[in-house]
Amino acid sequence: MNPIATRLLNQQLISPQFSDPADVVRHMGAIQAQEYRMMRWAVAMRTRRPSSRAFKRAFDSGQIVRLHLLRGTWQLVAAEDYWPLLQLCAPRARAVIHGWMRASGVSIEDEELMTVRDVLLLTAADKGSAVKEDFVQALKEKGVSMDDHRLSYHLRMAELSGSLCSGDLLPMKATYSLADTKVGHKTDCDRDESLLTLTRKYFQSRQPATLEDFVWWSGLGIGDCRRGIALAGDAIHAVKWKGRIFYVTDDCRTRGFRRGRYLLIPPYDEYLIGYKSRDIVLSTDHRHRAHNNSGIFQPIVAHDGVICGNWAPFKDDHQVDFFMGTHDTDLQAEWSRYRKFLEK
Repeated sequence: MNPIATRLLNQQLISPQFSDPADVVRHMGAIQAQEYRMMRWAVAMRTRRPSSRAFKRAFDSGQIVRLHLLRGTWQLVAAEDYWPLLQLCAPRARAVIHGWMRASGVSIEDEELMTVRDVLLLTAADKGSAVKEDFVQALKEKGVSMDDHRLSYHLRMAELSGSLCSGDLLPMKATYSLADTKVGHKTDCDRDESLLTLTRKYFQSRQPATLEDFVWWSGLGIGDCRRGIALAGDAIHAVKWKGRIFYVTDDCRTRGFRRGRYLLIPPYDEYLIGYKSRDIVLSTDHRHRAHNNSGIFQPIVAHDGVICGNWAPFKDDHQVDFFMGTHDTDLQAEWSRYRKFLEK
């Protein structure tokens, strides 16, 4: 098994199979969306012809939805996966956020929660796509004043309740819409079916991966993750590589890898954040160049799938700082692909 080539292929980073950004998100199950501007490239670079306009169309139409979900962090999910994943993952995500609130000394009583939520929902209904400033103004008109930190907790809890999700895509600011309007009315989902769907999508898009990787990424308990693998039956099976047990699907992609390719990977990308152990593609000596212990991830460069440098997404030319190996090959082709994506 060549785990690096297999991950590149199944993550759609090499020889992508999809043209539609929504199909990429659907394939991945959920995509980390911490950085509002760079989440677009995280999806688009996995399509055949990356286009920022195509991403915006899918986002504005509600085919792609952004919300706090796995591990209480920002994710992109496909519209049809929104309600199943929310019902499956929200309880654990809510517990994580309550833990953050306790650590920050923030306490929100039920009366405040419902009063503020009513204002948030009325504002989102009125605006269609509301920004934070709209909520602040609406709360002020009701005699409610709070700092941005406290408001962010209210917004996260509204997302996890299925009340709010992403609105239309703006260049720099996140917007919020009513989930019923953007995605459609709530549907009840069988928990085992949702767990099986998440398990299949995780391993089909990130294989080979370990049980520990899946537990880390999903934010679910180890019992749920084991059950998800068991529910998949023969569709997911274990393979051993260098003393570790990995799981792969019966339709794992293994053909299409070509050497010599550079990738300009955005911060918080699933190529790293999708796994608890990242040593297969990232040397432990250089781990600090890709992410720190506080969960801050940097833009990275990969050569043949191995992380070897950092890049600057918002500069006018491709400024790359290599920290591993000798690199004489021109990065212009990948930089041109990224710039063309921005222009489209």
